[in-house]
Amino acid sequence: MSLCIVKMHAMKLSKRIVLGITGGIAAYKAAELARLLLKQGIEVQVAMTEAATRFITPATMQALTTHPVLLDQWQDAQGMAHIQSSRSADAIVIAPATADFIAKLANGHADDLLSALCLARDCPLLVAPAMNKQMWSNAATRRNVQRLAADGVSLLGPDSGLQACGEEGMGRMLEAADLARDISDFLENGQVQENVGLKSDLQSNQQSKLRDLQGVRVLITAGPTYEAIDAVRGITNRSSGKMGYAVAQAALERGAEVTLISGPVALRPPHGVEVVNVVSAGEMFEAVKQKVAQADIFIGVAAVADYRAAQTSPQKIKKNDAALTLQLVPNPDILAYVAALPQPPFCVGFAAESEKLREHATAKRKQKNIPLLAANLAQDAIGSDDNELLLFDAAGEHRLPRADKLTTARALLRHAVTLYKKGK
Repeated sequence: MSLCIVKMHAMKLSKRIVLGITGGIAAYKAAELARLLLKQGIEVQVAMTEAATRFITPATMQALTTHPVLLDQWQDAQGMAHIQSSRSADAIVIAPATADFIAKLANGHADDLLSALCLARDCPLLVAPAMNKQMWSNAATRRNVQRLAADGVSLLGPDSGLQACGEEGMGRMLEAADLARDISDFLENGQVQENVGLKSDLQSNQQSKLRDLQGVRVLITAGPTYEAIDAVRGITNRSSGKMGYAVAQAALERGAEVTLISGPVALRPPHGVEVVNVVSAGEMFEAVKQKVAQADIFIGVAAVADYRAAQTSPQKIKKNDAALTLQLVPNPDILAYVAALPQPPFCVGFAAESEKLREHATAKRKQKNIPLLAANLAQDAIGSDDNELLLFDAAGEHRLPRADKLTTARALLRHAVTLYKKGK
């Protein structure tokens, strides 16, 4: 384990956060959260309440972060841990944040190191609530959360799902991967301000720029489709869905209301997205037809199968020595259908080609009559974690250099939003 820690800390750590852990069962997720943040080049200093140590040990968090865990105001010889710890931090993140600790924050209590640290901070505060569904819905918690929001505290979650108590509902903490992504986004998008007096105004201006799709409904298709041949066999492709899910995340970050129609993938959708799961191209087509009337922007990222078997067998076709011939018929062209509607949404298409990328992409954009088409070489992008796109619009060609898919998706959205607003 020590070898892994040395390797992670050999990276250049560009940002630093204080990760506050309070006394809830979701504290176990803090270990994975710290690991993921370190992997992204974010330095982590952990501070824990006494109750948190009942759920996860300080030794675990120190081993992961290589920093001694802040536990007591008086472990600093000068008794200034609550001041010094926040001064070098780009943000303080409380994960998990129990109902009790949220009440402390909302009312300015500072009776332990972590609450005092939050009160004495000069950096942004992000809070990831974690509690039973009844505690989350309690009127007192709702008031406290609203007060935090009014005070400029950013809330990460909570999520809905099965809780440790066995009940199901809203209140569980976001998964570590979701929190790591949200924290990274917060730091990357320039919302961390050093000037305390101007912080609120600057953050408000930045938020208005970042959330330029507030109230805009975005419909996205993602992943492959699976076209059955018989009970166990089918036609599909190697699409992982990663690009479509990254586009959904990028649209959420800009404030959009996102619906994601997804083929069969092994991905967790971004929290806050409405997800419609489908299998075949026909199912995806029907889902699009049901949702597209409410969409302002349609982004067709899915690798929809062009053909399906004309006839499928409800039972497995038994193998023998004879040749098997399949008749394939075309699937509906979802993007062409949406673009040809009497009042179509702003359409963004995707094209994965194996050769003659510019020639085929240019022809496809004109044929579909859409304002923007993103194209790449299938052999370089399908299933990978990064991507390189060429964007084609009426003005010509625009290259997005190779980067991870979320970075590429954000760049794509920036370009699409500019065109969308010009066309309104």
